[in-house]
Amino acid sequence: MLKRPASPADLPKSVPVFPLTGALLLPFSHRPLNIFEPRYIDMVDAALRGDRLIGLIQPEDTTEESPKGRSPLQSIGCLGRLTHFEESGEGRYFIILEGITRFKILHELTVMTPYRQCVIDATGFAADFEREYGEDAVDRPRFVKMMRDYAEFANIDLNWEEIEQTGTADLVNFCCMVSPYGAAEKQVLLEAQTLEQRAETLIAMTEYEMARGGSDKPNTLN
Repeated sequence: MLKRPASPADLPKSVPVFPLTGALLLPFSHRPLNIFEPRYIDMVDAALRGDRLIGLIQPEDTTEESPKGRSPLQSIGCLGRLTHFEESGEGRYFIILEGITRFKILHELTVMTPYRQCVIDATGFAADFEREYGEDAVDRPRFVKMMRDYAEFANIDLNWEEIEQTGTADLVNFCCMVSPYGAAEKQVLLEAQTLEQRAETLIAMTEYEMARGGSDKPNTLN
């Protein structure tokens, strides 16, 4: 099995990118995806033959889930490593991407493949390769209190024993990924400069939602 990249120096200069509205991937977190469009079937096939790396990024126009053509992309995405895949008899894939590092798009390549490819730079996100980086600055008790308050607000059952055993960075990133917020909010969480800033941003979003009351109260996390 190919080794997990350990620093920006281990990354290729260009990667296939998967534009997907509302999909957030963060370092050391896992994102399941159902792949059924032919262009992305080809992308997964190529990744499996190569280094198994795929960049997940949001398009600027969020009115489509995954726009065709060269629709403008956000400048920051997250590189994922394909750690699991299943094929169905209908020409589909179920895959899991493990977050490696955020990256900045330098420019898009002109390619013959049906999927898009971009030259990326991850040197500004070297800390993403350290799983526990920034944990000490996070107010974990405050973050867990937010989780308890939101669980009560949204009638969600959480496994508190498992939460207690989860590292702070993993907990913050997982909660950000499953939070029920829109594409713009997910991009803000992705681009947060530090783990502490990401945690505080999610707390602020959640407190605002709960303060609005229950007229459109969610009953699940997505």
